[in-house]
Amino acid sequence: MNRHFVLAFLTVPDLAPAEAIRIAAETGYDSVGLRLLPAAASGEGPYPILTDPAVLREARSALSDTGIRIGDVEIVRLKAQTKVEEFLPFLECAAVLGAANILVAGDDPDPARLTQTFARFAELAGRYGLTADLEFMPWTGVRDAQAALAIVEKAGQANGGVLADALHWDRTGGKVDDLTSIPTERIHYFQICDAPKEFIDTDSELIRVARGGRLFPGQGGIDLRAFLAALPANVPISVEIASEEFNARLAPRERAAQALAATLSLMNSLQN
Repeated sequence: MNRHFVLAFLTVPDLAPAEAIRIAAETGYDSVGLRLLPAAASGEGPYPILTDPAVLREARSALSDTGIRIGDVEIVRLKAQTKVEEFLPFLECAAVLGAANILVAGDDPDPARLTQTFARFAELAGRYGLTADLEFMPWTGVRDAQAALAIVEKAGQANGGVLADALHWDRTGGKVDDLTSIPTERIHYFQICDAPKEFIDTDSELIRVARGGRLFPGQGGIDLRAFLAALPANVPISVEIASEEFNARLAPRERAAQALAATLSLMNSLQN
């Protein structure tokens, strides 16, 4: 199977960037995702790789030693008051790391204004050779795949993309048409995980599961066969298993290895 697998940040959030890069290489991934800015809509500051030259230096050394690449960097949150120039240090760091994609979240409830902000950000990201991939999440201003696609298309930037996460796709209806309606050139990578079939449809519960209640592929109730069949076969797959249980029970290396093994097992089963 010739697929490109990314070790997502949330699978090994307890590792420093250089450690994540080395473990990704040792466990069979092709690239790794790194977090530069926090996921919380407010409060946290930048991650050390964005502010500490030594951390960046160590990460670049690990990339050179292993041949691993940086897939996506996260997370750019576009709010009502966002000035895209604020992200210049983020973009410069991403470019130095040789990253390919940027995970973008839309926190502005005004679709027209969010579209304008996304267009400006994507244009700026394009100057650094990066894609801007808008992830739909049901508790944000971009609640589903259709909303994300509308913003990306209206923004009109060639490097703009829609990021599909198996969990958010399932929680917003799990419709195959929502994925197949996205032009393939707008899908630069996607995220895979599993989760319990039953869920409580409130923002707080959706966020809790997304940030700490995911399962390895094949352990839950998401129709991952349909999810994979609806998406391009030639783009990277980010294996994103945010799990407080796994973080407590499994060492990072074992977590990364089991996540990839479960993904490969699922994908091999699709060929039988």
